[in-house]
Amino acid sequence: MRCSRTCRRRVCAGVAGIAALGIFAAPAGAGTAFAADPPVPAPFAAPAAPSASASARSDFPELTPAVAARLDQAIQDVQKEAGVPGVTVALSAPGKGTYIRSFGVADTETHRPMESGLYMRIGSETKTFTVTALLQLVDRGKVGLDDPISRYVDGVPNGDKITLRQLAAMRSGLFNYTADEDFFKALTTNPERSFTPQELLDYAFEHPVQFQPGAGFEYSNTNTVVLGLVVEKVGGMPLQDFIRKNIVGPTGMSRTSFPTDAAFPSPHTHGYTEQTASGQLEDATDWNPSWGWAAGAMISDLQDLRTWARVVATGTLLTPKTQAERLRVYPGDTPGSGYGLGIFDIQGWIGHNGSLPGYQSLTVYLPEAKATLVILLNTDVTHEGSAPSTLFGKAVTQIVTPDHVYDIPVPAAPPSEDPGAE
Repeated sequence: MRCSRTCRRRVCAGVAGIAALGIFAAPAGAGTAFAADPPVPAPFAAPAAPSASASARSDFPELTPAVAARLDQAIQDVQKEAGVPGVTVALSAPGKGTYIRSFGVADTETHRPMESGLYMRIGSETKTFTVTALLQLVDRGKVGLDDPISRYVDGVPNGDKITLRQLAAMRSGLFNYTADEDFFKALTTNPERSFTPQELLDYAFEHPVQFQPGAGFEYSNTNTVVLGLVVEKVGGMPLQDFIRKNIVGPTGMSRTSFPTDAAFPSPHTHGYTEQTASGQLEDATDWNPSWGWAAGAMISDLQDLRTWARVVATGTLLTPKTQAERLRVYPGDTPGSGYGLGIFDIQGWIGHNGSLPGYQSLTVYLPEAKATLVILLNTDVTHEGSAPSTLFGKAVTQIVTPDHVYDIPVPAAPPSEDPGAE
């Protein structure tokens, strides 16, 4: 969930999306959206399986002091250009070393420095956890990817036609509740309020479906909220408990949580956004993330996300068959990037981004080099239409993996019918 308050145009994702949740380039015809939509890449034809050969891994450079100096400069250049208060970047690959740096401040009032051990809100990266939970239920034979959602959740428009697979792949056609004007007003008027999942769906279901199931791609937080309800019903426990028991616990990610209120463990960064009722920059640190729920409410830190990058991209918690289904992507307009089941592949980097008011993140893994990249920052304010997490991801990968540059291009604005229109 991610969009600019000024233009109210979705940048996602998401992943979301790039948005509260993810970040990808919004598909043509997509409506406005709020907060949790990071720009999400359009679906694309599945590439050949990545090579894990020693020669492929050798193309990844050693993270020497000279390479680190280049990364330092590139990151600081983006930070200055985009006006980002604080950013942390972690990059590593087996046998190549580890680069971890923090720049700027975690709090613009106290000037407390940004540090690698701070908790962050991770927005749409939550989608990777929710969809992993669903796929675990698939592996247990509890649900089928091609089951209609009406089998599990009542009241979903087109529910007898929309499948769980289409929801996870952002191909359901359901309206994105964060694009609803009443939702935006309700959240920005009282950002500390708590939303229930059903309240979120009510905003979405007041709108007609955007297209028939499977006929298109549109990043929508509604999809993941619906899947969260499936996990709760079939898994027999609240979503946050299922994720803690079956994902966070087994992977040892002790600093990752799914809050049910605005509580934010310390130490954490402050987050700054312009997605406010006034349109002015404000501190969104204590906003209640319940409005993102299964699509964007989670909290984590750098070290846990470094673990998660590998786990989610390689399918550690799933069967090989189910992981293969997850990584299938669909034909689209953007060569080299696309969206699978709650996960994206951009030029070979597999993972997700996250964005919600005040925060952005990027957690990706390059199978060829077994490389991990995590970027955390404390603003969601875009720069010339681009999400800052995308700008940092591009700057880093241009240096270390020039054949695999992470980038989500800003969609070209449609030509105006009136050349003099502003």
